[in-house]
Amino acid sequence: MLILLLIGLLAGTVGSLVGLGGGIIIVPSLLFLASADPERFGGITPAVAVGTSMLLIILTALSSTLSYARQKRVDFRGGFTFFLASGPGAFVGALLPRYLQSDEFLALFGVLMIIVSWMLRLSERGKRRSIRWHVVRTVTDEEGRETEYGWHLGIALPVSFAVGVISGLFGIGGGSLMVPMMILLFRFPPHMATATSMFIIFLSAVTGSVSHLIQGNVHVWSALFLAPGAWLGGRIGAWISSRLSGGQLVKVLRVALLLMAVHLILDGLGVW
Repeated sequence: MLILLLIGLLAGTVGSLVGLGGGIIIVPSLLFLASADPERFGGITPAVAVGTSMLLIILTALSSTLSYARQKRVDFRGGFTFFLASGPGAFVGALLPRYLQSDEFLALFGVLMIIVSWMLRLSERGKRRSIRWHVVRTVTDEEGRETEYGWHLGIALPVSFAVGVISGLFGIGGGSLMVPMMILLFRFPPHMATATSMFIIFLSAVTGSVSHLIQGNVHVWSALFLAPGAWLGGRIGAWISSRLSGGQLVKVLRVALLLMAVHLILDGLGVW
């Protein structure tokens, strides 16, 4: 019980802080427990671990979204727009684990995460050109500086659908691509990108969880004890985020992406 509570707390905190959802911690942790203690966790298969993770992501994302909303950092309009594509994608992705053997894809996705982390580093140094978006928004930070961002529907919708598929397939929350997409393509301020990502993840996780529940891919006993930590972690992550600058938050995100990449590559190569 204590181990599950701590796993939920860690996953919720990290997932909320960088807008990744926390599934990258919950899924491997449940699979490790299944191998270490088959008597209690023997029913946890990879598909069940993903389904249970998706259910817990709902709590983490809802908790952090409420906290971020109080900080006025959630772009609900933009988030709902992206969800129009990522929601159906999450439902499709949740149907794939039983049909897809994707070790090679895991490793390739890990390499993609390294590239995305590198691109985030370059974006901090490069000069920004003026871009015409379909939707333009302006936000003012605590120091009174205005930042303009926006999005193209022709780019946002297909990329969001792909993010939703990945979210449902691997139970990683989808933010691993959603946050960099918003920062790199649409110039969301880092704090707003992570906050809005958690709102999108909440909506997508609800959709994906329906599919997993229908298939019976949820370990209810584990979910019950992971839930309190996931909820509390979502609030803690949002609180820590409010204490970081935009540059610091991007650095934390880059480290999280690199750690995720290492995990996916090793998992895809069968190292663990």
